[in-house]
Order: sequence, then structure tokens, then C-alpha cells
Amino acid sequence: MAKSIDQWYPSTKLMIVLTVIIISMFSTANVVQYVLFGLSLLLSLCSGNIGRFLATFFKSIFIIVLFIFLVQVFIVQNEDSQSIWWFIGYSQIGLATSIGLSSRIVAISSIIIWFFQVTSVKDIVSALEKARIPKKVTFVISATIQLVPQMSKLSRTISGAQRARGIETEGSVLVRMKAFIPMMGPLVLTSIQQTDERVLTLEARGFSAPIRKTAYYSVKKTAVDYIVVILCLSGLIAYFVGGPL
Repeated sequence: MAKSIDQWYPSTKLMIVLTVIIISMFSTANVVQYVLFGLSLLLSLCSGNIGRFLATFFKSIFIIVLFIFLVQVFIVQNEDSQSIWWFIGYSQIGLATSIGLSSRIVAISSIIIWFFQVTSVKDIVSALEKARIPKKVTFVISATIQLVPQMSKLSRTISGAQRARGIETEGSVLVRMKAFIPMMGPLVLTSIQQTDERVLTLEARGFSAPIRKTAYYSVKKTAVDYIVVILCLSGLIAYFVGGPL
């Protein structure tokens, strides 16, 4: 099951993402947002990467949602705000607002996390090339998707090199901040160097040549892809015909 979902065409998985986002944006019921989040969990479970999904979710989205919840409930002043201490208060309106906002963020971000965890960059590039998207646009999209992982990997390499030289990079927040500033120089310079090397590599491979390139890797649509797209379209039609919740 996990392997079959990974082999779905990128546009099929993108259709699922768009369906969830559209329903989430038009829905005002919190229960719908929770159902959409449950769908993301189910898809991650069927894809066999539920552990990686939850790890990414709690390291990023959960922290953002928790921050929004605390600010809306205890910091933002509303008509029914009740003072607790100094600038901290409690608001029932803020609680309702934070639940609605955070649930929508969770629903949308979770399905996006699932998409990028089950869709490789080479699949996206292959699908874009088949869609006759200009190769420069395809390269920009693929480079953007890989930017954060590459920068994270590079920062870990530089951090390891600094530790080998006796520089403290772990400990309190102040220690980490002191180690972060010296790391920015090598990180920026190495990124610029890699960009120059990437340009030379592309030119050596004939990136600017006006002829169509031969693809050694290709993704193909199957009957399952068409069925999933039809189900998504049917779900959207049924949702709007029945009246957005």
C-alpha cells in the first residue's frame, strides 16, 4: 500500500492537496478541519511514513499552533478579556478564534507535509517536463524544493566542523546564538560556491541547448490516478452542492 501511494502521479497527489486546502478554506466548522487532519494522518499511515510525519509535525507546525493559541487566548485583548496578571488575561472569544485558526493551519499544513514526504523531487521534475513546463521554471521549482534540506545538511556539516575545532555549538540559548553568527559566513560562502558549481554543471550538460532532452526517468499515470482525481473532484462538487460546512 505504501509503495503504491508513493508511485501515484505527482499531479494526483497535488489534487488531493488542493481538495483539502479548498475545503479547509471554505469551511467554518472546526470538526471539518479535524476530519481533514485525520485524512492526512490516514494517508501518512497508508504511505508508511507516519513516524516521520508526526516528527515533522511536532517539530514545526505544533509549535506554531501552540504559540498562536497562547497569544490569542492570553495576550490579545478582546471584549470579554478577564485580567489574570499584568498583561496576561483570558478571553473566550480569543479561545474560539484560536481554535478556528489553529485547526485550519493544522489541516492545511499537514496535507502539505504529507505531499512532500511521499513525492520525490525527480517525480515532480518528470511531471513538469511532461506538462511542457519551461525547463528554467522546472529547475527553479526543483531548486527551491531542495533549498531547505540542502541548507540544513550544510549547516550540520559546518556545525560538526566547528565542534571538531573546539567551538561550543550546543548548550544554552546564548551559547547557540554565539555559535550561530560565526557559522553564517561559511554557510553563505559555501552556498555561493555551490551555486557557481551548479551553473557550470548545467552548462556542461547542455541545459541551455534548444533541443528536447532525453529523459532516463519517467513517471506514468495509471488507472488509480484517474480514479483518485475523479474522487477528489466528486468530493469538491458534493461539498459545494451540499453547502459548505
